Amino acid sequence: MHKIKNKIDSALLCEVIVEGIKDNKGKDIVVIDLRSVENAVTDFFVICTGDSSTQIDGIAQSTIRLTRKEVQERPWHQEGKGTSEWVLLDYVSVVV
Repeated sequence: MHKIKNKIDSALLCEVIVEGIKDNKGKDIVVIDLRSVENAVTDFFVICTGDSSTQIDGIAQSTIRLTRKEVQERPWHQEGKGTSEWVLLDYVSVVV
């Protein structure tokens, strides 16, 4: 018998993600709540900016570390980390 993993509340995950962004001084943080949108692909989109590729990479790493520590979640998929001009972290219920 397989053990089913408890699904974390997407709003809590979103809060932890925003804290991870703030920990590395991410700017212009926007949270878009899509829970009331029929057939939305995710519950939340979180968007922010950074001043350099180094800071953008730091924001991504800070977010990944904090979500793993606080809510035991890791991104399902990551993109853009090669140049860190932009980074996408897909937690399924929250896309950053």
